[in-house]
Order: sequence, then C-alpha cells, then structure tokens
Amino acid sequence: MTRNNDQVAAELNAAFGLENVNIKHGLSQDDLFDAAIANDRGIIEEGGPADAQKAYPTVLGKDGPLVYYTDPTCTGRPTKDTFAVARPGTEDQVWWKADFQKFDADAFDALLPRVVAHLNERNATLYTTDVFCGWDPGFAEAYRFVGEYASHAYFCNIMFPKEVRNDADRTETGWTLINVPSFHCDPERDGTKSNRAVIIDIESRIALVLGRADYCGVNKKTMFTLMNFVLPAKGQLSMHCSSNISPDGESSAILFGLSGTGKTTLSADPNRLLIGDDEHVWTSSGISNFEDGCYAKLIDLDKDNEPVIAAALSMKGTLIENVPGLPGKPMAETDPQELDLMDGSVTENTRFAYPLSCNPGVADGARGPHPESIVLLTADAFGVLPPVSILTPEEVMYHFVTGYTSKLAGTEVGVTEPEATFSACFGAAFMSQKPSVYAELLADRMQKHNTRCVLLNTGWTGGAYGTGSRMSLKATRALLDAALNGDLDDVEVLEEPTLGLKMPTSCPGVDDAILNPRNTWADPEAYDVAAQKLKKMFQANYEAKGFAELGIAPAM
Repeated sequence: MTRNNDQVAAELNAAFGLENVNIKHGLSQDDLFDAAIANDRGIIEEGGPADAQKAYPTVLGKDGPLVYYTDPTCTGRPTKDTFAVARPGTEDQVWWKADFQKFDADAFDALLPRVVAHLNERNATLYTTDVFCGWDPGFAEAYRFVGEYASHAYFCNIMFPKEVRNDADRTETGWTLINVPSFHCDPERDGTKSNRAVIIDIESRIALVLGRADYCGVNKKTMFTLMNFVLPAKGQLSMHCSSNISPDGESSAILFGLSGTGKTTLSADPNRLLIGDDEHVWTSSGISNFEDGCYAKLIDLDKDNEPVIAAALSMKGTLIENVPGLPGKPMAETDPQELDLMDGSVTENTRFAYPLSCNPGVADGARGPHPESIVLLTADAFGVLPPVSILTPEEVMYHFVTGYTSKLAGTEVGVTEPEATFSACFGAAFMSQKPSVYAELLADRMQKHNTRCVLLNTGWTGGAYGTGSRMSLKATRALLDAALNGDLDDVEVLEEPTLGLKMPTSCPGVDDAILNPRNTWADPEAYDVAAQKLKKMFQANYEAKGFAELGIAPAM
C-alpha cells in the first residue's frame, strides 16, 4: 500500500497529535539529498555553532555519496542514554543492563506529548519514509521513520527494504521512530540521564531519539533491538551475524562475531553469494537479512583488500559519515576517492552506508535455506585459542552466550596489553531478551537441521599480540572453507588440555603445525600460563553474568 503525503500526515496526527508540522513523505533519494544539504543543521564540532551545515555533496553531486557529520558527542551509539519503557507486559522479559536501562512508564507517557508539542510549536518539517525491517514477508516488521533530518531518512532508505509485503496493517502493527535532534531533554523534568535519550516503548511500538543523538546508526540499531524482542517472542531467532550461501543456493552459513573478528570480510567470499553482513533472522523457513544495505567502518580501509567498498564510495545513493574533508579543499570539490580514510580526527568510528546491490554477488531476495554451518568468530590476542575448534551442541551454547574476543594494546587509551571482551550472543547491547532465549532457539534450530558449528580464531598464533603474529587470512579462509565443506566433520581431533577445545589434527590447505596453539609458542610452558589466565577470564565472566541460573552449562 503506497501512502501519499496527506495520508501519512493524517495518520501521524491521529496517532500522536502531530498537527502543526510540515510532513515530507516518501521523497526520492535525490530530493532527500538536496534537502539534507539545504536544511539539516546542528552542531558538527565541539564549541561550534548550533546551526552548522550537517550534509555536503562531493564533486560527484547526486551521482555520488552524501557526506554527513554527526554531533561530536555522538559519533557512535549513545549506550549510556539508551532505554526501554518498563511496562508490566514486558518488564520481566527484557534483559536489563547498563546499555539498556529501565525508563519509567509514567515519565515516558509525559515525555512523548511534550516532544509532540515541541514539534508543533516549531512548525517542524519532518521527513518520513515507510520501510520494512526484514526481507522475509512472513516476519518483516513495518517501520516508519519520522525525523527532522533528511539525512536520516536518506540513510533509512539505503539500509532497509521496501515493499516487502502489503502494509495495510502498518498503522496497527508497525513501528514508528521519531527522531528529534532539536529536543534537548531535561533530566529532572523528563527522567533521562542527560540532555539526550534513545527510548523504546515496546508495548506502544514507538521509539524516540532525542537531542544530541544524531549518529545514523541509531536509526538502524534501534530497530534491530526491537526485532530482537519481537521475533524470539514468535519463536524465531534474530541474530547479529553475517551470512552467505553457495552459488547453487543449497548451502548457507552463518558467521557470528564482534568487531575486528572478520565477520564482514569472511562473509564477502568471491566463491559464495552474500545474504547480509550484520543482522539476520533464522525462521522456520530459513535465513533472511533484515537490511537492504551495509554500514561499514571506513577507518584505515585498505581499498585493495576491500574493493567492493572502495568502488561504492563513488556510487550514487550512498552516505559517508564523519570522514573529515581535505585541508583547504571544499567537500563539493572533492572526489570521494581522495578522502583520507586514515584520518580519525573526527572519530575512529567513521562509517559508510551503501545499498546491498553494490556487492557483486548477492543472494536473491537476501535470503537462504537453513544453514548447514555456523561459525563463531573470535580474534584472540592472547594467542591461546586454536585456529579452529569443533564444538559440540553444549559448547556452542556456552561460547555463543560468552561472545568472546579481545581488544588490542594501543587501540584505546590505557590498554597496554590484550584485554578480554565478552558480549553475549555476539551483540549484547542489542539483545533485548535474556541470552538464554537466543541460545535455546539456536540449539533448537541446530538440532532440527543438523547444523555443524566451529569456533574460528582469526587472532594471534605463536604468542600473544606483540610477540606472535596475526593468523594469515589465507589460512583462515582455508579453515573456513574446510568447515563449510564438511571436511572437518569426521577428522581426527585432539583436546586442548586447559580449555577443553577439540582441535583437528589436519586440515586441507593448512599447515598442520599451526592447529595446536601450544606447539606454535617458543615456550610451551608460557603458553600453559596464558591458557590458564584466559580460562579464568572465561570462568569469571560466566559467574558474573549468571549464566548458570539461565541454564547454560559451563564448558570451561
């Protein structure tokens, strides 16, 4: 169902009382491009004016990317200011945590009309677009973006599919996100922690993004958080993962992993078709992507190793976020290929949104059958984990809820040696139900479809970071290919004595000497000490997260 401007204005008035606003619904990407440059205004640098231009063209104009700058205090998700409304019908189901806090229901019920009154008083221009979250018509959720910045509507049109199914039920069952950068919260009056907030009201199917929270990713990750509540409630498994499929459409795979583990790089396999690089659901009919676009990190991008992203930088209908301009050269005179992707002076989290179609090989409908293989990716900077471990179903549950990887020395202020990072389900911040819910759904799906699983370490071998070396991409791809092809299904294994992981003793295309990490260390006894240290980190995380009470059996 295609709605015109007047219909959407009437629906927003009826639903929220937005009666004195100027609705701009369903504008083309070209029109949103122009509107963003002409109208999007706000803060782009500390101490700068509040009405600075936020969006710019390059020398390619509308045939190239829109370049957008966020508020300098919000170059990533504002996790400390992210909430869900605590209502009786959902409060016991939500996984409450530091980056997903309770928001008082009465406070929200007073805040929403206050935001609406603010927009009415300003006679605000609001850009709206109707999209879906999900490619599977049976489970796609209707999503309406409403916001003050044309750049955000442009971003949503890149990232989300359209016309997946008939949306006549949009006003009854759809979700609405209202993004109002001009509304600055008053913590004492509004019940927030600061002058900004991202608040999800699950029962009312509304999300508010308020104040200095204009990072584009908020508009997608908020919907992902909602999907992570809605779909498990329907018995379907939502996942923070990448996915691909064999060219014949018969063999699909899921790759879970945190930032820096190779989730995006390894899923972009020239011998397989991409389903998606970030957010998916495994339903009773198979795997499908939530999105119609990719949202890649740009910092330090190697264009030779990432040719798809490099080429897309010059393509129409894309968006570059927070990459600085060249000194002394206006952005309008700059070719996007000239931009210095090594420049992190604005943020290390520079981003690039581009349509899925920019990838040369994409699965039809961004969907695939039930996966034959699951890969849990980790980048172990301690040099302890085997390059590949074959997991039992019980071990899969443990490592899935553990979600381990490591930060490297030097990547953050104060990090002088590798640090363990644990993020349940490889995306704890977005998991709005308790980890055991997703683990049980994963276990059920794996059992029904006889899915194999490996733990693939893309981190260090021969010692920890600073002593050993990063696992070669060639070896990692060979290990991954062997796992996906079933070459490790019946191979002889050896158990690592400290961590209890089962390591294959051989693998096609890989030097057998690297398969047992202890054998790669110059001092095997130093390896034993490091392995014990890492094991204790796993055990401490298991205790701290209360996984035993959630029914997850320890594997270490």
